[in-house]
This record gives sequence, structure tokens and C-alpha cells, in this order.
Amino acid sequence: MDQTLAAEPLPQPSASRAAQVRRLDALGAPARGRLRAAGACTVLAGWLLIAQAALIAFAVQRALVDGHDPATLLPTLGALLGVGVLRAGLGWAAREFADDAVATIRTQLRRTLARRLFAAGVPWLRRQRSGALSELTGTHVDVMEGYFTGYVPARVESVAVPLLMLVAAFFADAIVGAVLLLTLPLIPFFMMLVGWSAEAASRRQLRALARMGGHFADRLRGLGLIRVYGRGEDELDGIRDAAEGLRTRSLKVLRIAFLSSTVLEFFASVSVAVIALYLGLSYLGMLDLRTEPLTLGTGLFCLLLAPEFYAPMRRLAAHYHDRAGALAALEEIEQSSPPLEKGGWGDLPGARQGHSQSQSLRDSRPPRSARETRGGASAPSPRFSKRAGAEAPAIIVRDVALRHLGAAYDVLRGLDLAIAPGEHVAITGPSGCGKSTLLETLAGWLPPSAGTVRIEPATRIGYAPQRPFLFHGSLADNLRLAKPDASPAELQAAAEAAQVLRFAAHLPDGLDTVIGERGFGLSGGEARRVALARVYLRDPGLLLLDEPTAFLDPDTERALLDALADYARGRTLLIATHSPAALRIVARALPLPASPETAE
Repeated sequence: MDQTLAAEPLPQPSASRAAQVRRLDALGAPARGRLRAAGACTVLAGWLLIAQAALIAFAVQRALVDGHDPATLLPTLGALLGVGVLRAGLGWAAREFADDAVATIRTQLRRTLARRLFAAGVPWLRRQRSGALSELTGTHVDVMEGYFTGYVPARVESVAVPLLMLVAAFFADAIVGAVLLLTLPLIPFFMMLVGWSAEAASRRQLRALARMGGHFADRLRGLGLIRVYGRGEDELDGIRDAAEGLRTRSLKVLRIAFLSSTVLEFFASVSVAVIALYLGLSYLGMLDLRTEPLTLGTGLFCLLLAPEFYAPMRRLAAHYHDRAGALAALEEIEQSSPPLEKGGWGDLPGARQGHSQSQSLRDSRPPRSARETRGGASAPSPRFSKRAGAEAPAIIVRDVALRHLGAAYDVLRGLDLAIAPGEHVAITGPSGCGKSTLLETLAGWLPPSAGTVRIEPATRIGYAPQRPFLFHGSLADNLRLAKPDASPAELQAAAEAAQVLRFAAHLPDGLDTVIGERGFGLSGGEARRVALARVYLRDPGLLLLDEPTAFLDPDTERALLDALADYARGRTLLIATHSPAALRIVARALPLPASPETAE
């Protein structure tokens, strides 16, 4: 498959409408050949209408005026049947090519959006509403279907088919050709006027849809809390108002679409009526603008051709709101998706974070590291023996200041830290002093506001946060996020070492038990143990663990720490903890002072 779209960033918004259309057409690059084939089939089917009208007019002229034997018309009727079958086949082929092309375009566009979102990094993603982002890859991408399967073929057809029909009309009768030529410019002019309103209405509709999607997704996640606080009726009223607003905006889009079709139908009908009036008056002898009499075949040919002359533009008008919607959707995607770093996206596994960070930390971050949710790494053996490739790194922190996202103050200032390769260190201190923030910075989730962080050499990082994210699916599926091809023995070993089997053994299906989104169905301590097992499968050289023993009973905590101490041999370990038991498995503790605001 052509990777053009996946390799190049989406262009940034531009005020030029022509530039917007070029960017929209550029999305079709992965399926350019199929789109051209669809357009060619559509144009050929339109050209065959001229032959079809000529065959009908010829048959009527010979049968009704010239008085030929009906048997002599059989070849003409056979040719007419062949043309009809060929037109039907071309129409089917055009639709197949267009559908196949748009399937590729949507897949590539979603892949590109996913690359952009993954490259943005955790700091940017945490500030977004997941419901609104899902609308970008869902509804906004689906809007492109009408443009590529409807508007693009109609645009080609409206240029190539009427032009040849106009030539044929002038050849048959100059007056009919002149009428068609004079009425032709009116239609694009009014379509352009209506199209501006359609694009603005479509943009408002898509924005309302994205807002409603984000709002509804957030309320579903917090449904339990809403019920506890008795806010159910108020939230229902809010959803009802949002749905009504979306309905109103959708009806405005439909009204403009119907208006554009009505305008075109009016001018097309008037033009056909003028041609019919001219032909009728000519046959009645009340109008004589020709040097020779008008035959029935010629008049019928012109009358059959006139409505078909406007048919491509009717279809173009019918799909004009698809163009407006696609332009609005592309602009929303460009404005709502994360900004790009200069120089493009890079490949997904080694993509840079989408935020500003010290160059030293960026240089030390390896491909396929720093994010727990990125798989593809080799896992340890079931006994977790040290791999030669998982080299323990040294960590050097110089005069670093750290700040929570959106905070007005630094939680840590002037931090200096040096950790030797393979050293085990516990980070301690009161709640709010910055333990989790420091681990997030070392994992690459958060840039320091000042100072430098180096991890030498670049190595694979395993990070188990305090609030790990678990996906809807089985426990085994969540573990395989770290290694999709993990064997059952490896899963069993990782789960046993992280004490997951202590509770999984009592579940209906063991590790195959399905849990809800964000770990629904598990306690906080159980979710952290699943995250720790996921880290074990990742086989990192650097372990960053945030309160892994919180909420555990003493026996489970002791077993988990024993397995952790065995696994961490030959690896660098940083563990944020309040547990005295955890301090016994590390070489030293690093106490962090309380931040000024926390101390107050």
C-alpha cells in the first residue's frame, strides 16, 4: 500500500480556499489511480449518452418519418441495447473503484491521525477530551467518503461530459447549442454562492458534533459519580440541549443542500423549457431561424440531450455539500489535532514528544521506550534472567525544575541526582512533593521546566504509573500490550512475579477474564499489579515504579517485593514509595523535600 499519506504530515491550515481544496485532494494520493479510473468510467458513461440519444433519434426518424420496415431497425435497437448495457457496466465499475479508493483513503487518514496523536506525547493528550479526539478519527474521517465517491467523480464528469454534449448540440442545431452555452455559466455561479454558506454550516455542525461526543463520553465515564451527587437530571438536560443544538445545525446543512439543488433544478428546467419551446414553435412553423427544415430526428436528439447536458451539474450540486463538509472536516482535523514539530512526524515507534524538552533528555530517549503503552519489545524469559541487550543505564539529573501540567509553580527546584548503572533507589517524601512527577519526567511523559536529564546509554524503559491505564479486554490482552507474541508461559511467569495470579486465580476465567475500560472490575492494587506484570514482559533496562505496593496486604507486598528484587538484578531501579518494606530492597533512599505550597 502507498505510504505517502502515512509518511507526510497533514498540511497546516491556510486562509486560501484553493489551498484548502489542494490539501483535500492530496489526501487521495494513496488511491490516485483508482480515483482516476472511477472518473474515467463516469466520463465514458456520460459520453455514451450522446450515442444513446443519437440511436433513439435515428430509430424514430426512420420508423415514423421515413417509413422504413421495422425489421431494418433491429441493428439499431441492438446497438441501443449494447450501449445501455455498457453504460450500466461503466457505472458499476466507477462505483467499485470509488468505494475501494475511499476505503484506502480513510484507513490511511486514520493511520496518519494515530501517528500524530501518538507523537504528541502524554502532556498534550492529557489536556484533551478523548471523546472529541475519537470524533476526529470517526465522524470527521467518514465525512471524506462523500467527497471522494461523489463530488470528485461528479467534478470530472461535469467538465468532460457537457463539453462534448455542447459540441454535439451545435453540430445538430446551432440555436440549441447557443441556449446551452448561455445558460451554462449561471449554474456554477449560484453553486459557488450557496457553497460558501454550506461550508460554514458544515463546520458549525462538525464542531457541535465533536463537542457533544466529548461531553457524552466524559459523562459516561463519570456516570457513577454523577448519580452519587444527584446530578443525573441536570446532565440529562445538558445532553438534551446539546442534541437539540446538533439537530438544528444538521437541519441547516440539509436546508442549504436542498437549496443548492433547487437553484440548479430551476435553471436547468428553464433552459430545457426554452429549448422545448423553440423546437415546438419551429415544428408549428411559427418560428423560422434555420436555413433548412428541422427534422423530427434532429429535434428529438436535441430534446433528449438537453436534460442530460445538465445532469452532471445536477449531480455536482447534489454532492457540493459533501465538498463543503469535507473542507470543514479537514480544517477541524488540522486545528484540533496536535501541532507538528518542524521536520515532520517521524516513524511512530521513535516519534518525538510533541512538547518542548531539554535536548539532552530527547537525545537520551531511545526508540521504542519511555512509554508503557508501546509494544514490540522482547520480553524476559519465564525465569526473568538478565538479558545482555537490556543494559542498565545511568541517570544524571542536573539543576532540574519540575512542574505539573497547568500548575503555576514548580513542585521541585534545583534537583541534582546521579544514579549509577544497576543501582536501586527509592524516592521518598510527603505526598505532593514530586515523586510521581520525577518518574514521569524520566519516563519521557513530562518535560522539565528547567535543567537537563540524561539517561545513558539509551535503553528500554519500563514505567508503571500510580494510576495505570487498562483497556477493555482480558487480563492477558492487557499484558500482551508489552509483547503481543508472548507465550502462555511468559504471561504466567510475569503474572506470578507481579502477584497477579493471587487474585486472577479466583476469577472466572483466570487471565482470560475480561475487565472494563480503565480497569473496571479490579481494585487499585490489582490494577497496579497488572501494570507491573506488563513491565516485566517489556524487559526494560530501567525500571520506574510508582507506589507498586500501595493497597496490598503484608503477605502480598512481601511476595511482590521479593520477586521485584530478583527481577531487578542487573537493572536500574527507581521506586517511589511510602512503604518501609520497599526500602529494604534498595541500596539507598532519595528523600524529596515538600514543595513550598505543600508545606504551607
